[in-house]
Amino acid sequence: MSKIKMRVPLVEIDGDEMTRILWKMIKENLLEPYIELNTEYYDLGLENRDRTDDQVTIDSANAIKKYGVGVKCATITPNAQRVEEYNLKEMWKSPNGTIRAILDGTVFRSPIVINSIKPFVKSWKKPISIARHAYGDIYKNVEYYAETAGKAEIVFTSESGEVSRKTIHDFDGPGVIMGMHNTDKSIKSFARACFNYALDMNQDLWFSTKDTISKTYDHRFKDIFQEIYDNEYKEKFEAKNLEYFYTLIDDVVARIVRSEGGMVWACKNYDGDVMSDMVASAFGSLAMMTSVLVSPDGKYEYEAAHGTVTRHYYRHLKGEETSTNSMATIFAWTGALRKRGELDGINELIDFANKLEKASIQTIENGVMTKDLAQLSEAPEKKIVNTEGFLLEIRKTLESMK
Repeated sequence: MSKIKMRVPLVEIDGDEMTRILWKMIKENLLEPYIELNTEYYDLGLENRDRTDDQVTIDSANAIKKYGVGVKCATITPNAQRVEEYNLKEMWKSPNGTIRAILDGTVFRSPIVINSIKPFVKSWKKPISIARHAYGDIYKNVEYYAETAGKAEIVFTSESGEVSRKTIHDFDGPGVIMGMHNTDKSIKSFARACFNYALDMNQDLWFSTKDTISKTYDHRFKDIFQEIYDNEYKEKFEAKNLEYFYTLIDDVVARIVRSEGGMVWACKNYDGDVMSDMVASAFGSLAMMTSVLVSPDGKYEYEAAHGTVTRHYYRHLKGEETSTNSMATIFAWTGALRKRGELDGINELIDFANKLEKASIQTIENGVMTKDLAQLSEAPEKKIVNTEGFLLEIRKTLESMK
C-alpha cells in the first residue's frame, strides 16, 4: 500500500526525557509506515535550547506562523536543580510560555475518554474542555524581593509623558512584590477563540474569574467577554441553543463538580493551568489529556498536556523496563496531521488521523494498556504492556481495522 503524501511541512518540535523516547517510537511504529512525513524539525531538547541561547524556541514558533500547524513534544522548564544537572548557562524560560506569547493563542485541553475508565466525579458523563488564555498574567510577570522597609508602587508613564502612581504596599520590613499585565488585544483574541471553539464543539461556554476581588484586572476580562458576546456571538449561540455565562471561579468549580460535563470552561492563564490538571486527573490521568494552542489568525500547535515523565526516563537510562502511557502524545500527532489534512485538502491524512485515534482507544477498550491505566480501568481482563509494546498493540489494532 502506498504511503500518504504531505504537500506542506508540519512543524515538528522535539522535546526532553521519556517523551523524547516516546516521540521517536511513535514515529517509527505508527506514522512512518503509513505516511511520507514532511516536517520542518526543531530540537527543543534542553541541551539544544542552551546551546542556541533559546533561539531555537523562537524559531519554532515563527515556523508555526509560517506553515500553520505544529506538533510539540513535552519539554523541561528548568529550575535551579535542572540548571545544575544540565550545566545550563541560565534558567531558561518555559518553551510553552515563549511559543504561546509569540502566537498569542488560546490553549484548549480536553480529556481522552475511555468507556472502561470512569471519571472520579460520578456525575460527569461528557468531556469538559478547558480554554486557557495563553498570554500574560503570572507567566509574563516581573518579581522583586524587597530586602528592607520601603514603599512599593505601580508607575505608569503614558505616551504623552503623563505619570500615574499607585501604592502597592508600605513595607515595614522585607517582602516580595509581583507585577502582572495583560492587554485588551490579547483578551479580545482569547474571547473570540473561546466563542468560536464553543460553536465548533456545539457546547455551552462558561467563563470565570475573580472580579469581586480583582475589580480592575479581572473585571476587564469579564467586560470584554460580555461586549464581544453581545455584539458578535449572541445570535449565533441562540441559533444553536447554546448558553454563554460568566460567574466567579469558586462558583464555577462547585457547578462543574455537580454537572454532567459537556461544556467549554474558559479560564485565565494560571487558572487554566491548574484546572486543566484537575479535570484531567478527575477523568483518569494527565496522560489522557489533549492540548492545542490556537492563535487568533488560525495557527495551531498540538502537544500533550503532561510533562516529560522524568521518573520513567531515569529508569530507561538504567536499562529498566518502563510502561509509559503515550496516548496524549499520539493524539498530539493525530490532531496536527488531521489539521494539516484539513488545511491542505488531503482526505487520506484526515482519515488516517481519525483511524489511529480509534485504534488507540480500541486497544485500551480491549484490555491492553500501560500500567497507569490498569489501575483505573474497569475492563474485565487486563494485559499490562511496556512502553513500546503498547505502541505495537495499537499498530496491530490499526492494521486490523478496515
